[in-house]
Amino acid sequence: MRDDTPLYHFVTSPLRGGRSDGARRGRFLPISPIVGERSSRAEWGSICRWAIALACFFALLPLPALAQNRPAVERQFQQWIISDLGPDAKKAGISEKTLQAAFKGIALNWSLPDLAPPGFPPAKERKQTQAEFSSPGPYFNADRLKKLAATGRGFASQYASTLKRIEKTYGVPGSIVLAIWGRETGFGAAKIPNSAIEVLATKAFMSTRKEMFRVELIAALHILDGGDVTPAGFRSSWAGALGQPQFMPTSYLKYAVDFDGDGHRNIWTSVPDILASIANYLVKKGWQRNRDWGFEVTIPAAVSCAQEGPDIAQPLSHWASLGINRKSGKGFPSGEMKAAGMMLVPAGRDGPEFIVTPNFYIIKEYNNSDLYALYIGNLADRIAYGSGAFQGAWGDVGKMLRSDVAAMQKALERQGYDVGGSDGLPGYKTRRSIGQWQEKNGMQPTCFPDASMKGKLK
Repeated sequence: MRDDTPLYHFVTSPLRGGRSDGARRGRFLPISPIVGERSSRAEWGSICRWAIALACFFALLPLPALAQNRPAVERQFQQWIISDLGPDAKKAGISEKTLQAAFKGIALNWSLPDLAPPGFPPAKERKQTQAEFSSPGPYFNADRLKKLAATGRGFASQYASTLKRIEKTYGVPGSIVLAIWGRETGFGAAKIPNSAIEVLATKAFMSTRKEMFRVELIAALHILDGGDVTPAGFRSSWAGALGQPQFMPTSYLKYAVDFDGDGHRNIWTSVPDILASIANYLVKKGWQRNRDWGFEVTIPAAVSCAQEGPDIAQPLSHWASLGINRKSGKGFPSGEMKAAGMMLVPAGRDGPEFIVTPNFYIIKEYNNSDLYALYIGNLADRIAYGSGAFQGAWGDVGKMLRSDVAAMQKALERQGYDVGGSDGLPGYKTRRSIGQWQEKNGMQPTCFPDASMKGKLK
């Protein structure tokens, strides 16, 4: 887990909810029999020699001949499959039969984001801001949460026996598993429209993170080679996340399980496999059985907000001794009082306040965002207990460019504060450092960046 995790939900999240291919993408006829019908090794070797010769021809062309020429890039892509990816996949143990089936009819998907096609001008640098970096309030859309909670309660009843078995096997509450399923793909209602191989191959060939997606593409080929899914059913989001839990292929290989006993790990259409795979993921990441995710609280003004973070854990009894109480008016569960809890103020003093357990940070392993984990926790509570929105109001905070926050972080670093990296994202170390700096300079700590600090933090 990163030291200074982002406040905003990084759209990862590209991986959330229904996805659209966007603009209609151009397709061109493949030139390689890897996407055709023939599969003999003799033919493959002949094709490779011909493809290498073709690659040499294109290498001799001046750059302007390739620039903005999609058909030429498509041909390079097909040659790359044969002469580069194919041999690498075979070394990794992928069968030729799987390669032939996986790449049949596959062409580049030009509608995907973050592409860097060879011979094309580099993408323009985007403004350093994020929609969800402004006030966190809109992230917790009330109508959306109500609908998800109502649907989740229906599924809790429908799949009660499966969820009971999952809770017994993994120790993860059914409400948490349902909340993640609901947040990721709307309990299966969201479309997962893309060929996973097409997405991953496109990104491995010409994205800004080619090496990462090459690893994921090889993992995807292993999934096909194992026979859990056919190429036709191998669907992903536009970011390459698979099925209803939205696992990347490497995560699928580690965490997907066959819970319905049919011999296949099916995270596309088998609800037992989907739910159990989510639970298995959380357990393998360290979920603690019989513990809650956290509690909304009121932190007295005399208690510094600069005490937050997973590295400052205290027994819940300690936080209670400081006058920190649950917003609901209930006491902390007696079984939790000796267990570790951590302060969380995702919007500083201008938003809801929490004491969270280590399980909160396990939810963040699914999507590295405080807001995401809070969303899951709140939705799970709505499903399990019929509760509502957080009681604390989200203030209108965060209206700053990431570059401005990064400048503040660098200034704090120069003064010896550990902000977890100057990436422009106000994670817990940045929020904590701001609170410490404010206290040191005689200010009431708010533990969140705002524009008034720019002239003072240099």
